[in-house]
Amino acid sequence: MSEATTDDRAILVSVRQNRAGVNHQEEGLEELAGLLATLGVEPVERLTVSVREYRPRYLVGSGKADEIIRAAEDHDAGMIVFDNELSPSQQRNWEQRAERSTLDRQEVILEIFGRHASTREARLQVDLARMQYQLPRLTRAWTHLSRQRGGQRGTRGEGETQLEADRRTVLARIDSIRRKLSEVEQQREARRKQRTGVPVPTGAIVGYTNAGKSSLLNRISGAGVLVEDQLFATLDPTTRKVELPNAAHVLVTDTVGFIRNLPHQLIDAFHSTLEETVTADFLVNVLDGSSPHVMEHHQTTMSVLSDLGAGEKPILTVVNKIDSPVVRPGDIDVLCSRIQATLDTTCVACSARTGEGIEELREAMRDLVAGGFERASYHLPYDRYDLAALAHRTGRVVAEDHRNDGIYLDASVPPRTRNLLAPYLDTD
Repeated sequence: MSEATTDDRAILVSVRQNRAGVNHQEEGLEELAGLLATLGVEPVERLTVSVREYRPRYLVGSGKADEIIRAAEDHDAGMIVFDNELSPSQQRNWEQRAERSTLDRQEVILEIFGRHASTREARLQVDLARMQYQLPRLTRAWTHLSRQRGGQRGTRGEGETQLEADRRTVLARIDSIRRKLSEVEQQREARRKQRTGVPVPTGAIVGYTNAGKSSLLNRISGAGVLVEDQLFATLDPTTRKVELPNAAHVLVTDTVGFIRNLPHQLIDAFHSTLEETVTADFLVNVLDGSSPHVMEHHQTTMSVLSDLGAGEKPILTVVNKIDSPVVRPGDIDVLCSRIQATLDTTCVACSARTGEGIEELREAMRDLVAGGFERASYHLPYDRYDLAALAHRTGRVVAEDHRNDGIYLDASVPPRTRNLLAPYLDTD
């Protein structure tokens, strides 16, 4: 290995069982390159490998493994990164044969999550996912566990005793993290109950990572949410109030971005932010209109929503980044038509950066919220004008008439407001 070889240069490898998915391989490697760029790693070569069947030792045959290693040597790359999931033994075999750090897609995503976690809950969730990932890989590198005791990697006797000690240490840490997470989840659930007790509709912004969800929330709410041109820049749920054109408002939460082949344990680990999609009254699905893979990203998002049990919720589709120079006239109309052909949804085009289309988005949110509410007539006494104001804030008042015997409202309101108005339902 040359002196110029560094761990900030990587060979990217995608292995598939047949060549039918070569386009998906290239898309996957492009996405993996973006993930590594978030970590400051430069992809210097991308290799697609087709095999008849996966091999247990290296995932590929020994000859193909040597070709990959030679490519890493030729490019002075200190890392080999697979767009596949490697078993612990495969990862260990690669590092021994290549004498280079070898990562799979799952470990790359874990590292990004670890760098971007900011709240106590997110850090605990990342730690839990890391411990679960590392548990079967203890013999690979003890340094991953920040171990302070002695012992030699891969030795017998005392090494095996140390390995068992490390295993007990990791299991104890997993139990400890789970207990702490349980406490944090109880606190979060209490805050959610307080929020849902307020008669205001709630929405969740979902979509593929780096589609511009945080930028959109900033634009429609004035929130100061972190915005970076990186994958998974936002991990913690952020809720902000959004004013709608009819003077009503809703609470909208920004959620973690979805991604192709997101490891299930990461979905489990970040259920706090993903739970917002299940408890929300409606969803805003943000798509990157400048991406050549936007339909695949849309399908990934819908698949994850279905897995979460949120696929049947009212959805407003938003095509973002229409100001991008790669977006041609008519592209967005075609995209919206394709989406609407497969999903009963309103499609709005906008730019979170320039503000183009944002008012149309607010109007679409208003219509979506009101359309999901039951319309009814109410007769309020004048000393309960606070309820009339509540109907204006949380729903859509179609008609309001002030008479001698009180206030008559024809309004579509959310369930929580409807419960407060129930005693004044006008049945005449």
